[in-house]
Amino acid sequence: MIEVEKLCKTYGSTVALRDVSFAVEPGAILGFLGPNGAGKTTTLRILSAYLPATSGTARIAGFDVHEQSMDVRQRIGYLPENPPLYPDMTVEGYLHFVAQIKQVVAGDRKTNVETAMAKCGLLERRKSLIRKLSKGYRQRVGIAQAIVHDPPVIVLDEPTVGLDPRQIIEVRNLIKSLAGSHTVVLSTHILPEVSMTCSQVAIINRGQIVATGTPETLMEELTGGSGYEVEVEGEITAETLVMLKQISGVKAVEQLKTSVETCHGTSLHRCWLRLSCEPDQEPAPEILARLMASDLNVYELRRTRASLEDVFLELTTQNPATQTDSESITNTETEEDLTSEPENEESESIEATDSQPENSTSDLEDQ
Repeated sequence: MIEVEKLCKTYGSTVALRDVSFAVEPGAILGFLGPNGAGKTTTLRILSAYLPATSGTARIAGFDVHEQSMDVRQRIGYLPENPPLYPDMTVEGYLHFVAQIKQVVAGDRKTNVETAMAKCGLLERRKSLIRKLSKGYRQRVGIAQAIVHDPPVIVLDEPTVGLDPRQIIEVRNLIKSLAGSHTVVLSTHILPEVSMTCSQVAIINRGQIVATGTPETLMEELTGGSGYEVEVEGEITAETLVMLKQISGVKAVEQLKTSVETCHGTSLHRCWLRLSCEPDQEPAPEILARLMASDLNVYELRRTRASLEDVFLELTTQNPATQTDSESITNTETEEDLTSEPENEESESIEATDSQPENSTSDLEDQ
């Protein structure tokens, strides 16, 4: 459904994107991750035909975003980080307006608006003015405007930013409900949200894709998979460590720390170990048996699993000294600065209404 190949974007001498390539299957939810300034928003704007690429290709539902931009815009719904809402319009009136400018057939507009409001839980708020809605409901309206023309692809840029925990759960469930009938690209900084919502992950760092795959695959491959942490009483010898490494399925053994406690005049040695294991291996019974056979008292044997946060930190934490000049973005230049719109933007504004949106209307008009 989405195919991106060797996408590049430069601003003068600054390289914002370098050979970005990934693909998203129909009906999947892709979590698009990266630190601030990594190129997430630039990539999403190119995919939504809002911003041209310097080189490379991107296809949405088989249409090239540069050569066939109007066909792409008809098949994509885009929610920028700040939804382009008109605060003095009602929810229903705003969605009818959006359906009109997105060229939904007049006979289908009412049905499309009703469906979008139902999916986003807005039926009870249909007559409410947008300016009176909470942040969570405004995000719902933003998602509704992105799906009102029933596009096969939906691009969501930080859809849960600024929401409270309850609102995050509601929007997360809404996004999950869109999978299957829509292909969703979700940019977010909330890593647990990706683990619970997305079927695919692409991580971008300094303008380059550094990893793609399912959350489970990345967590297994990039952080050494799962393992165990063990707390024992007794002295750990070099022979004990070698013995543990010889257990089938154990890749490495690391001695974390030791301590000596005195109880009734007797010194008690405590030791904590971490064992990294091969994927799909369960050596816990043999680990426990070997430790007990070595006259060690086992206080705790706890299973540990890598998190998506571990993967993210491993892939995006680098020595700044290794960063090349072409990859760097100065402290005074953020990604938003680089992609800011020209001052003569009035020609792109919507003149069909006297009310103005809270944000630039070009995000909305360019759908």
